[in-house]
Formats: sequence, structure tokens, C-alpha cells
Amino acid sequence: MSDSMQPAEQPRSPGGNLTREEFWAGMEENTRYLNALLDKVGRRIEETADLMRESAERERENAALQRENAERQREEAERDREEQKERQKKLDRQFAETDRQLGRLGNRFGELAEHLVAPNIKEKFNALGYRFDYNYANVEVAAEGRVVAEVDILLENSEYALAVEVKSKPVVKDVLDHVRRMEILRRYPHRFKDGRVKLLGAIAGAVLTDTVRDYITKHGFYVIEQSGDTVKINVPEGFKPREW
Repeated sequence: MSDSMQPAEQPRSPGGNLTREEFWAGMEENTRYLNALLDKVGRRIEETADLMRESAERERENAALQRENAERQREEAERDREEQKERQKKLDRQFAETDRQLGRLGNRFGELAEHLVAPNIKEKFNALGYRFDYNYANVEVAAEGRVVAEVDILLENSEYALAVEVKSKPVVKDVLDHVRRMEILRRYPHRFKDGRVKLLGAIAGAVLTDTVRDYITKHGFYVIEQSGDTVKINVPEGFKPREW
């Protein structure tokens, strides 16, 4: 404690005892000291309380800001979810419309390819030496009361029958499907004028990739491609058609 805060030294009488005046003077001095000390402590307590109130107020403000931020983030997240839902709905509608249009376009290509292929295909194969007599379109092969196979175009003579599958843009699956179709046709020889005919296959397409074209010939099928306003039969060097 500073000198100003120290209790007053009590003067003593020559006999070592305080006089009444000295006692009361000392008591007054001590009282002043204690009051000053209490004032100082009180100010410190008030300052501390002020600091605590300020800290609590800042904490409340921070908590309020955090709640506001959390609410804003929640609202933004909800808004983003709703916007995403709307975007997805719009995309779904666009995809559905695109699929519908592609489906219609694919049907048109299929019809175009079939009309393009069917009128000329017999002559094209006859130019290769087959001499087909008959040309059928949209043939259904029935057995045991049900349709077991469908053939887009079927060419026949007394020696050969050639089944043509027509696609706007053939893919690998179409080739495998035609293999299974040929196996079914072979199991029902009564469909042909002479059950002993040699059964051949071909796949016609308006658009063909190199990969699919090679896959078709690999499985022993003739490749029929669009060429201007007609079709051509693509016969690679060394190609030998498969007989079923």
C-alpha cells in the first residue's frame, strides 16, 4: 500500500498508554483509511462489472449474429434446393422432349431406310449372283400359335433365303439380336419354300460406324449402307457370308 493508505502511527504517552484524544484520533485515521480502501475496491468491482457486462453484451451480439448467419445460410440452402429442383424439373422436361423427338426421328429414319432398302435390295444382291425371285417386307414367323421372329426384309429363291434387318443407326446389340433371329429362323425351315435353303443374313443402316460395320462382317452378315438416294452392299475383300 502507498504511504497515503497506511494506517496512522499512534503516538503514545510517556507511560506507554494512549490518551483518549490519541485513541480517537487514531480511530478516525483508520476509519479514513478503511473508507478510502473500500472506495477503491468498490471502483474496481464496478469496473469489473462493467467489463463483464460489456463482455456479456458482446457475446449476446455475437450469438445474435451467429443465429442470423445460420438463418441466412438455411434460407440460402433452402432457396438453392428449390432452384435445383426447378432446374432438374426443367432438365427432365427437356430430356423427355428430346427423347420424344429422337424417337420420332428414329422412326422416320427407320421408315426411310426400309423404304430406301426394300425397293432396290433384290437387284443389288442379284448383281452379286444370287438371282433372288421373291422380296418380302415385314415378315412374321409364327410357331406354336405365336410370333417367334420378325424380319424386315426377306429375299428368297430355291437355293437361298436372306433375312435383312433394317436400322437407322445399327449398334452392337442389333448385330447380336440378328444372330439370335437367324438361329430362330433356322429352327423353323417350314417358313421357306424349301426347308433346305441356305440361310443368309444382312444388316442395313442409314448411319454406320466403322466399329459396327466391322462387327457386322465379323458375324458373317452383309453390310447394306445408304449411298445417295439408294443403297450399296459393302463386301470387304475376302468376306464370306455365314450360312445358318
